[in-house]
Amino acid sequence: MTSQYQIPSTPRVISPSPTPSDTSSKDGYFTYQTRSKTARLGSVEPIEEGADDPELARARARERSPQLERVPTSKQTQLNGSIATSAKAGMPSAAVSHATRRKKDIDSIKPPNGAAPLPTADSLLSPNAALPQGYGSAYWRSLSRSPSPLGLIPIHREWRAFVHKHEVPRKLLHVSIGFLALGLYYFGYQPSQIHPLLLSLLIPIFSLDLLRFRWLAFNRVYIKTVGAFMRESEAHDRFNGVISYLAGLWVTMRFCRKDVGIMSVLLLSWCDTAASTFGRLWGKYTPRIRRGKSLAGSLAAFIVGVATAVLFWGFIAPSGRGGTLNNGVNSFAFEGTLTVPSQARNALGLSERQATVSGASALVVLSVISGLAASVSEAIDLWNLDDNLTIPILCGIELGLFLWGFGANQGVS
Repeated sequence: MTSQYQIPSTPRVISPSPTPSDTSSKDGYFTYQTRSKTARLGSVEPIEEGADDPELARARARERSPQLERVPTSKQTQLNGSIATSAKAGMPSAAVSHATRRKKDIDSIKPPNGAAPLPTADSLLSPNAALPQGYGSAYWRSLSRSPSPLGLIPIHREWRAFVHKHEVPRKLLHVSIGFLALGLYYFGYQPSQIHPLLLSLLIPIFSLDLLRFRWLAFNRVYIKTVGAFMRESEAHDRFNGVISYLAGLWVTMRFCRKDVGIMSVLLLSWCDTAASTFGRLWGKYTPRIRRGKSLAGSLAAFIVGVATAVLFWGFIAPSGRGGTLNNGVNSFAFEGTLTVPSQARNALGLSERQATVSGASALVVLSVISGLAASVSEAIDLWNLDDNLTIPILCGIELGLFLWGFGANQGVS
């Protein structure tokens, strides 16, 4: 029985004709194009689009082939939810600005002092760029002061909090030098016996650092052996902090009075550690003095410096075998009294008795001066030198000048 209604014929859908860039060998599936084929296609003249024909404009999708030239628009247009296009090669403006900004950022990068120039976009890498050395000490310092970049020393990766972040082994070594100095004094060792030993340790350690900078295999063994006591900024081209430490101790023990030299060692050992520890804990809540130094760290150095002076001059100095040997060339600069210099005394109209303090009062004054010396020396940056070198030398100069002017033996060095 024939149906009353005619079955409509299947509609015929005409797909748009492919452009030269869209041609394929089978049923509209695009195949891989070789370079030679792409070059041949690139020589085909662009097809003139019938933009005036509304039916063709409606039927054809927007052509995205790079083979067709596009007329750049002089004005950017942006519709709701769309990306504004730029006249530069039909690229979205966001992509153009990102590419331009990235190129400017790359061009603005300057290599640190002593490093090989960075490769540009149209140049090849130089052999020096592949070497692990030669960055210059300013490179690692600019990355971070402490903790330094993770990954250069194996033990820092294994003990991130204990070794890398908190630097516990390094701080323990730092603090132990102060106790060692007190023990040597207590048992009667004199500076003339100590500073030659420091020099005999300084020379071979310094030589090892020079060797490891030039011998990469040895440097790898070196940092695996003593890496727990190093910062990662010292791994390749910066001297080990132990060298600065020994050099600072040698200068103070060689050229300062006995008690001033010992106090300089104690201030370096304990005040610097306190400033580093409390500065990292609470430095973000206090004003910054300079890069890497906060008011919290300076206050910690001052308080520990005052306590250290009271401990040494008030309790340790008079006791032990060392207390009986403080005479002659090994005499103390502080002998229990402080006197205002005669010129200042005369200008102020004070008698010698009025301008003199002794006993506990003199100890309090000297302790405050010691705390100030530690705080100021820890905060000062001299030509980017290691503070392990500058702190004991500056403390020795400050305490030595104060006791030279106000001590019992005024004007006697």
